[in-house]
Amino acid sequence: MDFMTAMDISSSGLKAQRAQLNVISMNMANIRTTKTADGGPYQRKSVSFESTPVYSPFAQEMHDQLNRDLHGVKVLGVTADQRPFKQVYEPHHPDANDLGYVTYPDINVVEEMTNMMQAMRGYEANVQTIQAAKRMFQKALMIGNG
Repeated sequence: MDFMTAMDISSSGLKAQRAQLNVISMNMANIRTTKTADGGPYQRKSVSFESTPVYSPFAQEMHDQLNRDLHGVKVLGVTADQRPFKQVYEPHHPDANDLGYVTYPDINVVEEMTNMMQAMRGYEANVQTIQAAKRMFQKALMIGNG
């Protein structure tokens, strides 16, 4: 594995964690959204990841066997959660139905905060990996200078 491969793997992790954090912030922002462009209340979203090779097929042929198994991560997609909506009795709300119930998205703040902390820790771990690779490269340059 060369210096840039470690950086490529970590940058793929940074991109994935950033996408997850964007979706979490979107869920938190829409926690009380009762109307969307589709007509219903906002539907909670989640991100799914997929392991992906770091090297292109050409680069894989050029590297040794150990480097062929290196994988980063990519965002496979953002999917809408299929949880049922919450019904809250608020008869004076403009979106209340005939019985006085308002339909809200089923977003749990504690779950979203937990997911956010997990995304932050993943992001920080990838930053630390990049910094470690950078320090190793600088030490190697210092050895080369004598």
